[in-house]
Amino acid sequence: MQKTNSPPTREPLKKRWSIAAKISPEADQNLENYHPVLRQILFNRGYATTESAEEFLRGGDTAPADQMLGIDAAVDRLIHAINTQEQVVVFGDYDTDGVTGTALMVQALRAAGAQVQAYIPNRFTEGYGLNNNALEMLKEGGAALVVTVDCGIRAFNEAEHASQIGLDLIISDHHTTGSELPPAVAVINPKQPGDPYPHKNLAGVGTAYKLACALLEKLSSNAVDPHALTDLVALGTVADLVPLVGENRQLVRQGLAQIWRKQRQGLLSLISVARLKPEKVRARDIGFILGPRLNAAGRLGSAMQAYDLLTAEDVFEAGRLAQALDNTNRERQEVTGTMVETSEELALKEGRDQPLLYAAHPDFNLGVVGLAASRLVERFYRPSIIAHQGEQVTRASCRSIPEFHITDALDECADLLEHHGGHAAAAGFTVRNENAGALVEQLNAIAERQLGDKDLQPVLNAEAEVPLKDLGAHLLEQLDWLEPTGYGNPEALFVSRDLKVSQSRAVGQESSHLKLSVTDGWVTYDAIAFRQGHWHEKLPPRIDLLYSFELNEFNGRRTLQLNVKDLHPSRA
Repeated sequence: MQKTNSPPTREPLKKRWSIAAKISPEADQNLENYHPVLRQILFNRGYATTESAEEFLRGGDTAPADQMLGIDAAVDRLIHAINTQEQVVVFGDYDTDGVTGTALMVQALRAAGAQVQAYIPNRFTEGYGLNNNALEMLKEGGAALVVTVDCGIRAFNEAEHASQIGLDLIISDHHTTGSELPPAVAVINPKQPGDPYPHKNLAGVGTAYKLACALLEKLSSNAVDPHALTDLVALGTVADLVPLVGENRQLVRQGLAQIWRKQRQGLLSLISVARLKPEKVRARDIGFILGPRLNAAGRLGSAMQAYDLLTAEDVFEAGRLAQALDNTNRERQEVTGTMVETSEELALKEGRDQPLLYAAHPDFNLGVVGLAASRLVERFYRPSIIAHQGEQVTRASCRSIPEFHITDALDECADLLEHHGGHAAAAGFTVRNENAGALVEQLNAIAERQLGDKDLQPVLNAEAEVPLKDLGAHLLEQLDWLEPTGYGNPEALFVSRDLKVSQSRAVGQESSHLKLSVTDGWVTYDAIAFRQGHWHEKLPPRIDLLYSFELNEFNGRRTLQLNVKDLHPSRA
């Protein structure tokens, strides 16, 4: 696929602002010990009493691992493998969630005395999840037990094949289950029918962590402190975009604290090449900086490179691997940019009013089709599917919008598909080429049925309309109590209206960003609007802003600033 010329600067989609309803007098009184703006935020998120607010701000609760179905059977089988020195293989996925979960399980099993090795399939030659060729190879190599991480919950044929060749299987996964479960010694997935575990949205690494905790507790092993594994849980949980509420929030908090302790050499090296400071890493840094670098290995080559980094102990080897991942990520960015332009051209050949966007091409790199689909969703706010078209089958990644559950839509088309699975907002599938046309036609019909009468426009949700004078260091300190923020627990956004622009300029590569200062006549703040440089030549003298409030550190100078997500000309 040839690189296209850089497109002209694109204006973002017009977004609708939605401001939360004002806090009730009763909740305002209950939360009187907090800053008024934080009270509003807590109320918006469903915490209207002192007790519920305190529990949320502490980071959420956890549940005993043995509440999860399958844990006891899995632990007993693992202990048998340890006692008899059977060969155990941890079989992971090639994304950050799977890689971190694989590293975590291997570290825990090795500390418990198991003979264990890792196996992560190659995206390009094997595809996602369990496959019969790999299972046969592992069996021939002496494996007696395979433990999956972040995959396997829909691998019915592969699970049956493992049983036929005498290979025991423990499935540890977090993806949506079907009506039946594959045959295995144990299936661990809080989403499986009848599972009483209260926290249903653990990541794959989170599910693996619960299994590791149960094993180490049953063995009364102090060879490794489970808390030492939470740095891996934080990486995988944030990168996989599971909701940062409940136990996930607590695990990520613990994991960030573990990262700050600087005890995993490979992660320290990755943080260094990303020009971050370990003690200042936050969830957003995992999502936008560290996670993409770990994912890059599996997108363009072998995810074992990321696994090797996370398990590296030698400082020089870790440094080499971290730099290689950084280089791979730069290459991934270039490949993605080219694919996005080509896929947009293919997807829009029928016009811009279609409810679902689809593009397939033999030259599309399987490792970045998901990223390209995400970019199309950002640009057009439509469910988007980008696929690599092979000689016999087409393999696709899907990204969606809140109004359209993409995995449910694929379930309706199961008779046309070879494999499929995923979440409400992201999924993947394999379809034979002769069925691809019918599949796209049926998916478009489903999308038209569900979305045809909707005004599809991205919505930015603000916590409150706030005068600039209500901002300040004290508020910023209390906003930090909301961390970790991310999917399911978003950073706080505010609206301020009728602000005078005192100065502005376009900054960054190709003048793509906007730097400005705004004032309400009493207070002045600097602001940065990323990817909104197009406003510079037509910026009105007075504007409304939707933004997050943050601390900016540059060249040793610390200032408070507004991080602008969207702006409108002031209606005043």
